[in-house]
Parts: sequence; structure tokens; C-alpha cells
Amino acid sequence: MKLAIFSATAFLLLSVTACGPGGKPPAGGPGAGMPQVSVVTVQPQKITLTTQLPGRTSAFRMAEIRPQVNGLIQKRLFTEGTEIKVGQVLYQIDPAPFQAALDNARAAMGRAEANLPSVKARAERFKELLADKAVSQQDVDDAAGALKQVEADIASWKAQVEAARINLAYTKVTAPISGRIGKSNVTDGAIVTAYQPVPLATIQQFDPIYVDVPQSTSDLLRLRRRLEGGHLNREGRDQNQVRLVLDDDSPYPQEGTLQFRDVSVDRSTGSVILRMVFPNPKGVLLPEMFVRALVKEGVNEQAILIPQQGVLRNPKGEPYAMVVDGAGKVGMKMLTLEREIGDQWLVTAGLATGDRVIVEGLQVLQMLRPGTPVTVKAEPFKAGGMPPAGAQQPTATAK
Repeated sequence: MKLAIFSATAFLLLSVTACGPGGKPPAGGPGAGMPQVSVVTVQPQKITLTTQLPGRTSAFRMAEIRPQVNGLIQKRLFTEGTEIKVGQVLYQIDPAPFQAALDNARAAMGRAEANLPSVKARAERFKELLADKAVSQQDVDDAAGALKQVEADIASWKAQVEAARINLAYTKVTAPISGRIGKSNVTDGAIVTAYQPVPLATIQQFDPIYVDVPQSTSDLLRLRRRLEGGHLNREGRDQNQVRLVLDDDSPYPQEGTLQFRDVSVDRSTGSVILRMVFPNPKGVLLPEMFVRALVKEGVNEQAILIPQQGVLRNPKGEPYAMVVDGAGKVGMKMLTLEREIGDQWLVTAGLATGDRVIVEGLQVLQMLRPGTPVTVKAEPFKAGGMPPAGAQQPTATAK
């Protein structure tokens, strides 16, 4: 195998050195002794550019269950780790003292209401007797004040009855949202206090589920400049559609929607948060799971893509490509590369439509020099396969 490679290399070297002065081939027929190369012809194409950003999932809704009254837990009424419906009773707090408080408030309100008719009648009689000078103005004022006092007592006791009724209802601790409930932090017989710092349990809704990913401000500014410069456009309904790659590199089957970009920058990371919403009917995504989001940047209508093996670098690390001109001679063009897309480079400057880029292979490209005459193979160049979805960062999808 090594001998075959050496023979092929020697043959190419002899072919290049066999050219006469000025790069002309020796006599014996056109193209005799000239190296053969494979080329790809540059043709702009429409692609949708995407960026792969790491992030984590978070619950769409989360409710920490806390008691609203003090008391003794009589019974836990749910199974840990199950789906809970809104309004479902989770804990029963001993209702006896709250029932007694409600009964006491109702009795006091009834006592006040019982005094109302007589006090009201007395105030009306005193008002009539005042015209005949049978009672003094002071007596009338005292009767009117007593009536107002009774009415105020009734209103006060009504409020206390309502408060007692609310507290009694709070002895049934219910679910404020639907979702999956976690472990219980208390057992039957535990004493709890109203609005205690430790929740009794936590309910999380993760269908749908949020995905929060950071995007650096430098990438955000670069994208904005490309949009303003007309290199990208964001037209189309599907520009807010987002795809996910799971931690095991498998694609998530459901597409999500980009909700918004945060309006403030995290000073510690220099990034903004992008929030997305994904359907999660089978519960594959769990809160705090690591994922990678494929976010669409926009559509490049005139993208130039060339195979990676057609790009070389000089001693300074600057990329360039060898091309074949109309006369069949080798030329060199310096390139500006933006990103890898599968097994190709996205070129933003250096190449034009119709340029023939040599992609024979690294050894052949390194031996060629500008001005060298070459023969272009008739067979079209066959590029290698694309990597698995999500393997490159960032990626793009051709349309």
C-alpha cells in the first residue's frame, strides 16, 4: 500500500516537473504529462443557517405547596410521583378548631342580628317623639348611635364568619396547578404552620416544557449585522421553529417555538437567554435536563459551499483554495470562511459563481503551484457523506 502511494506521488511530481518553460507541456499532444485534478464548480444555493446552543429544560409551571393555616396533618391524599389535577386535595389538616371558630363567629353574628329589630324600632320611635317634645334630642342621638353600633357589630361578625369559613376551607390543601407531584416533605401527624419556608411538596408541569439557552452578545451582534447587510433574511413562518438534540446525541422528535430573547445581558457570562417552548406529551424531557437547541438564524439566498478538502491554509493559518482558470492553469484565491456545514465550508468572500475549485485531495493540492497547467477530470467529484444531525456546531440545512 505504501509503495502504491509513493509511486503515485512520484508520478505526479514527474508530471509537474515535465512541463517546459512558462508552464507549457512538452510536445506529444495536448495535456500529455499534466496532472489530473477533480474540481467542483461554485454555484450559489439557498440554505437555512442554524446555530446549536447548549441549554437546560425547566418546568412550564411549578407550584410549591405550603399550608395557609396552622394545624396537624391528618392525612396525605396523593401518591408521590403521580399526575395531579388542579383542585385535587393533597393534604387534610385537622379541621376541628377551625370548625369551632366558624360556629362561634356565626353564633355571635346571630346574637347581634337578634338585637337589631328592637334597637331599630326604638330609634324610629324616639325620632317620632322628638316632634312632640316627649324626648330630648340627646335621647334621639343615643338611639341612632345604638342602631349604628348594632349594624357595625353585625358587619364585623359577618367578616369574621367569612374569615373562619376561609380558614376552614384551607384545611384542605389543594393543587393550584395540574402536573406531576414530587415527594412529600411531611407525613401524617406532622405539625405545619401557615406559609412555612419548607414546602409540603412541589408540583411541576412539563407538558409543554421550557428550554432556556444562552446566546453570547457577540453572536447576537454578528447575526444582526448580517441581517442588516442583507446576507440573511428572516422571512417565513418557520423562522421561530426550533429543534432539539438530546444529551445522547439523538434528535428530539417534536419541534418547538422560540418565545423571546431576554432584554438584559448576564454580566457574568455576557450572554442573553433565549426561551423556547416544546411539546412533551411522553415526558421525555424532564426539568433541568441538558439539551442542545438548533436555532434558525435566517436564510442565505446566495450561499457558497465548497468541500473541506478543497481548502488549504498558509503558514499564517489563512485559508485559500486552488482553482482552475479558463486557460486550464492553476490559480490561488484567499478565502474568508464563516463556518463548517457538514463536510463543507461556508465561504463568505474569495470565490465567485463559476469558479472551479480543485478538490482532488490534500497531497495533490499541496504540490500544485499557481500557473501550473492541469487536466480536469471528466467525472464529477463525489463529496463524502454528511455527519449525523446535530454533530456540527453551528449547522445549516439546505433547502
